[in-house]
Amino acid sequence: MLKEKGAIAPFFVSVLYLLDKIISLPSMNREIKYSLIIPVYNRSDEIKELLSTLVLQTKKEFEVLVIEDGSTEKCEHVCKEYENQLDLNYIFKPNSGPGPSRNFGMEKASGDYFIIFDSDCLIPEEYMAEVDKFLQSNYVDCFGGPDAAHESFSNTQKSINYAMTSFFTTGGIRGGSEKLGKFQPRSFNMGVSRKVFEMVGGYGKIHPGEDPDLTFRIWEAGFKTSLIEKAHVYHKRRIDFKKFSTQVYKFGVVRVILNKWHPGTGKITYWFPTVFSIGFTGWLIGSLILFPELALLNVLYVLLLFFDALVKTKSMGIALGAVRAAFIQFFSYGWGFLKSNWRINVLKKNEKEAFPRFFFK
Repeated sequence: MLKEKGAIAPFFVSVLYLLDKIISLPSMNREIKYSLIIPVYNRSDEIKELLSTLVLQTKKEFEVLVIEDGSTEKCEHVCKEYENQLDLNYIFKPNSGPGPSRNFGMEKASGDYFIIFDSDCLIPEEYMAEVDKFLQSNYVDCFGGPDAAHESFSNTQKSINYAMTSFFTTGGIRGGSEKLGKFQPRSFNMGVSRKVFEMVGGYGKIHPGEDPDLTFRIWEAGFKTSLIEKAHVYHKRRIDFKKFSTQVYKFGVVRVILNKWHPGTGKITYWFPTVFSIGFTGWLIGSLILFPELALLNVLYVLLLFFDALVKTKSMGIALGAVRAAFIQFFSYGWGFLKSNWRINVLKKNEKEAFPRFFFK
């Protein structure tokens, strides 16, 4: 009998544990209070476009916090135009960078789930409804969604969007598939629960790179991330190729820093742009000097990019721009990644000493 009673106690402990887990999870059709956090820096025109899309949401139960990050060109007048159409709160603060500004917004928000957008996004009218539908049936404490190019975007923006999302340039890892590993949300379209924010501490003071850094810390804390495929946004990204080159160069630099901060997160695929850039250049030089037929592989890859972009965009101009954007992405990211590896892993410099402009005080 004593043995039987001893076996009963662990059973009840297990039952109580399961009940606690069930109670702590959002139930079906339970209302989730959403707070939309939008940091902005000198982009009042973009905020106007973004807010105009939030007014059209089919699910309207959410608050909006626009965090003006020390801008010299404020967007307060734009926000006032929408204060009667949205539950909108405009807050001005000293400049501290996008990560701390998002944290500031989450601290001021009243919701129990935060959704972060970049100011250069347009939000489809079913976005909030799709997010709520997913979380009601597949609750997760952090999610991300894909991005696409809106029909109103310029050809350059559409070309850059192709380069950033195509399987033939990024392997489809930026919001299109989870097959290559755990999904990493990006802060232009990302949601986190208040529980995650309070436990993990929000974004760091590095930029760019603050969103993968947060994702890694979320995983390390035991939380899961998920892709909501139908919760897509239209993301403008950079408006010209020069700015795009600078952006992806920075991505290459911070990837090495993140690998240092989070051991075990590095992947051999992160070397691909660097290896590709060196290999493509070497192969091209070799074909010109020694074996012209070697150039065929380079030509085939260029044609693959061009025709894939042409099929997807149905525009000759966008397809040509997509090839240009793809090579800018490879060479700029590859150079940043190589330079960062040299300074941090070879010369053993501290990351803040090696790249001080990437960190906010």
